[in-house]
Amino acid sequence: MTATTAAPVRPLAGGVSPAAAAAAATEAILADALEGTHRGVVVDSPPGAGKSTLVVRAARELAAAGHPLMVIAQTNAQVDDLVDRLARADPELPVGRLHSNEPKPYDPVLDGHPSVRTSAKPADLAGLDIVVSTAAKWAWVTPEEPWRHAIVDEAYQMRSDALLAVAGLFERALFVGDPGQLDPFSQVGVDQWAGQAFDPSASAVSTLLAHNPGLPQHRLPVSWRLPHSAAELVSDAFYPYTPFRSGTGPGERLLSFTAAADGSPVDAVLDEAADTGWGLLELPAARTPRTDPEAVRAVAVLVHRMLEREGVTRGERDVDGSAGAALGADRIAVGTAHRDQAAAVRAALATVRGPAGAERAARVTVDTANRLQGREFDVTVVLHPLSGRPDATAFHLETGRLCVLASRHRHACVVVCRAGAAELLDEHPATEPVRLGAASPGPDGWEAHQAVLSHLAGHRVPLV
Repeated sequence: MTATTAAPVRPLAGGVSPAAAAAAATEAILADALEGTHRGVVVDSPPGAGKSTLVVRAARELAAAGHPLMVIAQTNAQVDDLVDRLARADPELPVGRLHSNEPKPYDPVLDGHPSVRTSAKPADLAGLDIVVSTAAKWAWVTPEEPWRHAIVDEAYQMRSDALLAVAGLFERALFVGDPGQLDPFSQVGVDQWAGQAFDPSASAVSTLLAHNPGLPQHRLPVSWRLPHSAAELVSDAFYPYTPFRSGTGPGERLLSFTAAADGSPVDAVLDEAADTGWGLLELPAARTPRTDPEAVRAVAVLVHRMLEREGVTRGERDVDGSAGAALGADRIAVGTAHRDQAAAVRAALATVRGPAGAERAARVTVDTANRLQGREFDVTVVLHPLSGRPDATAFHLETGRLCVLASRHRHACVVVCRAGAAELLDEHPATEPVRLGAASPGPDGWEAHQAVLSHLAGHRVPLV
């Protein structure tokens, strides 16, 4: 397949190209945010749809129109990333980074931007066009008068009690988030509030819409991260109410390996993933500890073989005649459901191929779905949450967890799982209580998992 300078103009439904559809959606969102009369505007964004780009553009346009604003993110890493993006997009734009009093409270990269001012005191940032901080930090701020505008990033990760704590700081807000990602986390039991309109553990968006059903709702219709081979599955399985499409078409992205396959199941599944975008390395059925040694070793061997075979990626960003880019270790990620599984994989990567292999794999990202959320890689290797389990718990069936794991890649995703996961789902029907009035923004966990497993069955390579 020949790489091209830019993706060809392919029509979506109604004869609209992906770029045109995304541009039209963005213009409608900005019009509502800048000129609308509603107190809130909600934007649903699928994986890799340009959510951060939208937030940066909206912030810049509000500031340019003479509307100073506050930006609310959920973690310090998200805040630092947004500030860095704003400063790179417009080096002359005054941006404030409100932080805590802890040592090293922000990423030192921000010190390299002359237009960025950092402080733990809101008064030091008064008068700046844009001030960015976490919801937790904003909750302690008492301004002389509320901000006219605000942007809430990762709004589906924000609990409604966190929104309540900052709602008095602004008059109008743009809420941007991904409804398919992991739900907000709570360290205390919240069953007593389930189904109530004031449930403090519900996402900020769901509570906002429950009390303000007439707010404008938009969605970004195109994923620029997910390849054509992945977008339909991820959309159907995890975004049935807000479908999207890939910004690229068949053959516009290519993954290949320089070194020939050795005939092993590991190389066979890598070739399957390179050809089709998906691969399932299936281990024999068994009930195992959570840190299944055989599955962990299989994940580590997969990663090492990927590096040993010197992968090459080509895509719509490459110019004609380009040889593509080497698949480096920093462009590969391993995703797990639990931290101890991630730790076991890291240990295996450091030992399964000796010192030389350990050095080669040192830059591979290995982490849980929670920490991989929002990140992007060329190839991902996923240890399936249900692999080797004796039961199907609510934690392992959460659609957001599998959605994150299955939607981080630009080229291919290889899943490692023991046989029998589909049967496990059939044998363990839902036992969670049904709460009257509790609305689910996503599909049923059984249905989503079965959809993914059914698709992966066509890319199965048994490890015998």
